[in-house]
Amino acid sequence: MATQIEPATQTDEDAFRAEVQQFLADNFPDELKGTNNALSGVDGPTNETPAQKKWREAMGARGWGTPTWPKEYGGGGLTKAQAKIIDQEFAKAGAYNPIGGMGVMMFGPTLLEYGNEAQKQEHIPPICRGEIRWCQGYSEPNAGSDLANLQTFAEDKGDHYLVNGQKTWTSGGQWADKCFAIVRTDKSDKHKGISFMLIDMDTPGVEVRPITMISGTSPFCETFFTDVKVPKENLVGEEGQGWTIGKRLLQHERTNISGGGSLARLMGQSLGDIAKKYQPTGADGELADAVLRDKIADFEIRWNSFLLTARRAMEESKAAGGVSEISSVLKKLGTKLSQERSELLIEIRGLQGLGWEGDGFSDGELEAVRAWLFGKATTIYGGSTEIQNNIIAKRVLGMLDHQ
Repeated sequence: MATQIEPATQTDEDAFRAEVQQFLADNFPDELKGTNNALSGVDGPTNETPAQKKWREAMGARGWGTPTWPKEYGGGGLTKAQAKIIDQEFAKAGAYNPIGGMGVMMFGPTLLEYGNEAQKQEHIPPICRGEIRWCQGYSEPNAGSDLANLQTFAEDKGDHYLVNGQKTWTSGGQWADKCFAIVRTDKSDKHKGISFMLIDMDTPGVEVRPITMISGTSPFCETFFTDVKVPKENLVGEEGQGWTIGKRLLQHERTNISGGGSLARLMGQSLGDIAKKYQPTGADGELADAVLRDKIADFEIRWNSFLLTARRAMEESKAAGGVSEISSVLKKLGTKLSQERSELLIEIRGLQGLGWEGDGFSDGELEAVRAWLFGKATTIYGGSTEIQNNIIAKRVLGMLDHQ
């Protein structure tokens, strides 16, 4: 016998759906319809238009930008069912969530798990209101894939730490207000000597140098710390717990890099619809190039299958208490699929898919070329594909190293 929804539950959901619809009608500016949340990325400064500011403040006041986060810290305090209704109604209205960035995707969930009460009260509400931008201080010139080899050192000076060292690939570092970083507090142990701390980017001694990428943008930076004073209360967890906390945060990052998070938003118009604008079609409107038609169909099937799998895996992980090592599987597959899509777009557009500048190309065509080049990094940052393979082998499949 099919499970029936209790009338009261359905009534509650209908009432909440009506509330969301009214909220959108009252607060979402028409001029923003169909646009994305540019302020949550790492590729530009926080310059809001009046309409964007109005929308962000309205969402922040409700806590709906982080709908399932605890209400006492500025989140929505909603159920997963209610959060899903928000997603559905926003999609219907062409509205975006104006609250985002690394604070939402990575740092916030980690602090909610490992931070003390004072740290949660200080840092979570501004994240929920979209008032602050965070960056990540992880990789170093000699500590990329071997992240535990990091050498940035925090010396205990009694009431504060004195931090010296260098980080690289600091996403959005030149625009960030604060940095969550893993640093060394003990040189005698590779993993247990690492601690997790928070650094204000305007502290004397912090220097940021943007790195120009092949795509022409500079979303990443080198970050230098020279005698930077960090208050003791900015230590998250205990000294030596940084490797554990840092790995947990990476699980959140990988989930969002994968199709379970940010990459899912790449899929607006289907590749088939795009191809029909650039490629000859037959009498019935199908693509005349049968080989290209098969490539697109094959990709769309695999991508949509992946999205469904990613959604199920994330829901199962959250039900079990949060993200898990399955994030490595999602990151490995999702980033590879996104690269495939970019390659297919180049093939579909032909010469129009290779433009760099000039009046002969649309904005969308130029953006796609830069996205294709930038996308080469997705299988490297957040832990390379090789690192994900190791994690999958050891922690998902249960395989052990053989000496």
